[in-house]
Amino acid sequence: MLEKLKELAVRREELEARLADPAVYGGGGELAAIQRELKELNPVVEAAGALEAAEHRREEAEALLRDPELKALAQEELAAAKAEAERLREELKRLLLPRDPNDGRNVILEIRAGVGGEEAALFAGELLRMYAMYAQRRGWRTEILSASGTELGGVKECGVLIEGEDVFSRLKFESGVHQVKRVPETESSGRIQTSTATVAVLPEVEEVDVAVDPRDLQIDTYRSSGAGGQHINKTESAIRITHLPTGTVVTCQDERSQYKNRDKAMRVLRSRLYQREREKQDAAAASERKSQVGGGWRSEKIRTYRFLQSQVVEHRIGLTVHRLDAVLNGDLDEIIDALVTADTAERLKGGGT
Repeated sequence: MLEKLKELAVRREELEARLADPAVYGGGGELAAIQRELKELNPVVEAAGALEAAEHRREEAEALLRDPELKALAQEELAAAKAEAERLREELKRLLLPRDPNDGRNVILEIRAGVGGEEAALFAGELLRMYAMYAQRRGWRTEILSASGTELGGVKECGVLIEGEDVFSRLKFESGVHQVKRVPETESSGRIQTSTATVAVLPEVEEVDVAVDPRDLQIDTYRSSGAGGQHINKTESAIRITHLPTGTVVTCQDERSQYKNRDKAMRVLRSRLYQREREKQDAAAASERKSQVGGGWRSEKIRTYRFLQSQVVEHRIGLTVHRLDAVLNGDLDEIIDALVTADTAERLKGGGT
């Protein structure tokens, strides 16, 4: 580990020297790339420096143990230095874990109503609001890419682009089946109903990340449906793109412009194809991220929202949060922090795999 830390310290010096060169500010993506790398390196190098200082304090305290008058003080300092050094070693192990290459990406969040009819659609709408409010809390930007609603205000399915710092690293554990248990407003007998909605978190990818052959695409245009104005009945601005080799279908009708709808649909298609390939590789290597706890990447029930008890139960890590209203209003950090911690612990136990 020491050799690795020395290499990283040298690399940081090289980047800082490069950052001082005026040529870096002349355009292109080099400046942003340097800043991103420095952001990742700084915590590691600073923790390494703190560890070196703690080890130096430990050596000094051990030397003072030979002085009878300072022995008690030296023992106290030695214990503190050892504890600090151990904490920093554990911190460095965490910081040196291989980073998910998608962690810094923006996200395309897809929500679909599942079992439960209109109640499931209403729940899907509440999840959409929850994630929008969480994004607002963290200073992220959101943009609706596609949406299909119900007459009672529910959401059949929707796609949202979320842009900001470390979006994927925070939201990637939200993929899966979310379950709600409550008495629906439409239920006259007062019986508790169980409904579900599915959340998929896809890293947004660029054209260079996924090559899509235009010959593999079937592109259809049609008139938009639903609320939106008279243009709906006059222009065929809605877009449906079918990727023929995989059968993946993406639709978008939110914009008046056919060109804008096509651009949004292609962004979603690229992300879906990227995620499809990623999951295929993970399955082949039997190395899907263990922190998904139970392998529930988009297939198993991961969380239950219990309205009667005002609880949110995170099944993968056995966490129960007694603040349902706060969670639905976007206060997700307690749950997400716990999932990140569980993922880190699992990867440390598995040697960083």
